[in-house]
Amino acid sequence: MSSDTVEPATTRPVPAPDEMSAPFWAATARHELALARCSRCGAYAHPPDVVCPHCGSTDPDFAFATVGGNGTIRSWTVMRQSFLPGFDVPFVLVDVELDVQPELRLIGRLMSGESPGLRLGARVHLAFEDVAPDVAIPAFDLDGTDLDQTA
Repeated sequence: MSSDTVEPATTRPVPAPDEMSAPFWAATARHELALARCSRCGAYAHPPDVVCPHCGSTDPDFAFATVGGNGTIRSWTVMRQSFLPGFDVPFVLVDVELDVQPELRLIGRLMSGESPGLRLGARVHLAFEDVAPDVAIPAFDLDGTDLDQTA
């Protein structure tokens, strides 16, 4: 191979929405977070399923509603080995409890990686990673107040 040849960048896998998740992924493409809300009890469920995990309805008739993306880190892991192409390691995945509802969790990449502010209880806000045309993945950034704190 000539030194003038540039290897093509490895692309990340992209979501393959199904009927139930399509509204979620359509919203993320617009940089919005829309979660399924049970029409019976009004609770959010992510990911949605055939039964509402809150009221037990077998006919939850979920409707997607735009919600805020602020939350609190409940757990995290540092990925030091990638099992799929297109992921630069290390990267941090955070488990975030969203403010919109107790125990409503969303997992995403922490855009700042292993920063000093990464700790249980740290506040985060929603960000998006554009991984392909019209495809964005929810991610998180530490709030400014947590960036200067030590772990």
